[in-house]
Amino acid sequence: MSRATRPRTRLTRAEQQEQTKARLLASAAELFAERGVNGASVEQIAEHAGYSRGAFYSNFADKQALVATLLMERTRHEAEEVGAIVLNPEASFDERMETLRAWHRARAVHAREWLILRTELWLHAVRTADRGLLDRIEERERFARQMLAEGIATAFTTPGTEPTPPDDPAFLGLIMHALEDGLLIQRLIAPEGTSDTVVVDAVDLLIRSWKALGRENAGSSS
Repeated sequence: MSRATRPRTRLTRAEQQEQTKARLLASAAELFAERGVNGASVEQIAEHAGYSRGAFYSNFADKQALVATLLMERTRHEAEEVGAIVLNPEASFDERMETLRAWHRARAVHAREWLILRTELWLHAVRTADRGLLDRIEERERFARQMLAEGIATAFTTPGTEPTPPDDPAFLGLIMHALEDGLLIQRLIAPEGTSDTVVVDAVDLLIRSWKALGRENAGSSS
């Protein structure tokens, strides 16, 4: 039987639901980038994806739940991309930093929209005291901090040449995550003097400073 006449495999109900969900998320991401979160209604998101309002609510409790899912999926996708860079055993630390700078330059196109999306989501969650939404945001933040902690630990694991971290990588990851958010906000509000790579520049400086502190601590204890 030729490919042209081969019958199409029918999707299962679960596969159909996953496809619908993915299309709704893609539709929302596109509309949010164009109009902002408040500028895109549930009806518009569903229609843009080719579905009804009912299909939307079969997959998401409300628009905020969709935003939380969208941000979590984006965080996981970015973690995979960044992980491939910072965990590359064949690259030096300087090479990893330069590759990260290139990644941030490419990502900067949508950085403003995604920061606004995150900010609107957590403000809504705090204002409404939506425990379910707050839990989703907390899950995203914990995941982001964990990825940073793993990257920091990796920067200190070159056998025989690197000192131990000056503190728990989880705590250092929290510091780095807070700094990253602060720098992105500054770039959004007062962009003059902050480049597309400002976050990586700060990470580079922090890691080098923490390595120097680790060597100092090792020397004072010997």
